[in-house]
Amino acid sequence: MDESTIIEGMARGDQRAFREFVEKYKKKVYYLALDMAGNPIDAEDISQEVFLKVFRSFATFKKGAKLGSWLYRVTYNACIDHLRRKGNVPEPVGDDVLDSLSQGSTGLPSMPVKDPAQSAESNQLQARIASALEKVSPQEKAVFLLRHYDDLMLKDIASSLGLSIGSVKSYLFRAVRKLQKELGGPAAISGVEASHD
Repeated sequence: MDESTIIEGMARGDQRAFREFVEKYKKKVYYLALDMAGNPIDAEDISQEVFLKVFRSFATFKKGAKLGSWLYRVTYNACIDHLRRKGNVPEPVGDDVLDSLSQGSTGLPSMPVKDPAQSAESNQLQARIASALEKVSPQEKAVFLLRHYDDLMLKDIASSLGLSIGSVKSYLFRAVRKLQKELGGPAAISGVEASHD
């Protein structure tokens, strides 16, 4: 089923369309939740909560909007609610930012490497980045992951999260600066710029 067929089916309350929707997006929702919450058990709980919310509130989905963008926002908001319940209240901002899907044990996508020595070095860098990302705000983390792991353009991140492009650039800039500081300077995360598009 393509996205428009899924949307039409879900709008009619078609269970098959909803199952197709869950199948299509479950990994993305889970990895976004994992990156935001930091552990697999919470990520599972958040994922279930997200799909329950989607099922109950699909009527709020606006025709013509991107299903993935809407789902990102629902997932991000569920993550923020979860963090608040656990006492990790993010800094107050308008309509906040969400997090990204990824793969691998750290929640970050692994980069394909052929040389074993290079692979070990890459894994070590991934672990250091994952650790450093725990020290930035949820908003900064979300924007950074969407930009540099999902490769979304700034305008798409802004649209997904209900933010202005200026806010997205600001979060991204702050995240990159903090990561550079944590990882030992700009060379430590070469290829990661504070903003472009």
